[in-house]
Amino acid sequence: MASSTEENYLKALFNLSNSLGEVNLSELAHGLQVSLPTANSMVKSLQKSGWVNYEKYKPLILTPEGQKEAALIIRKHRLTEMFLVKKMGFGWEEVHEIAEQVEHIHAPKFFQRMDEMLGFPTIDPHGSPIPDNQGRIQEFSYVPLSSCKPGQTVQLTALTNSSTEFLEFLNSRKLALGTQLKVLSREAYDLSLVVSYQNHPQETLSEKVSERLLVRVLD
Repeated sequence: MASSTEENYLKALFNLSNSLGEVNLSELAHGLQVSLPTANSMVKSLQKSGWVNYEKYKPLILTPEGQKEAALIIRKHRLTEMFLVKKMGFGWEEVHEIAEQVEHIHAPKFFQRMDEMLGFPTIDPHGSPIPDNQGRIQEFSYVPLSSCKPGQTVQLTALTNSSTEFLEFLNSRKLALGTQLKVLSREAYDLSLVVSYQNHPQETLSEKVSERLLVRVLD
């Protein structure tokens, strides 16, 4: 059974992995805001547990066992976020810190019951996939709003950034998952998009914002 600290490292390794499944030790240390020696020491511990492949001066790679362990931690986090929103009425901007604590509970039946009560959701409140109870993750094919062309109608399906500040910004613009948007035009100068949706006949979204909004093209 992993400790809370080990779980945080496994989750960080999972989230920081590139397309080859690799993470540099310096990236890991920076992501967790710890020193290189501290990260190096913990990685050696994870290696002893069979969760990480580690060779000096080479990128870190999660083993299949480490990938599953990390995915199950993420599953607990995302299920908790969904439960807080759907069953307890929290806003999507309020749930991350609570889920960070709950994800370290080692009680499979607790999360199984949570999953059942929610109707076995496949995504969390921010549109991220929820791993199943075997650690398998369903991949979704979404595109960033920034890549869409004027005239297209899209549906907001997920976010690449779920920081409290960004979620509060979306709240202020009445943008939520499931919202349908019509791309009206693109500003040549700064690549911002002008869109319309619901009671917003014209809203300008910066390139930074539109890059973080993942959508499904409807036409």
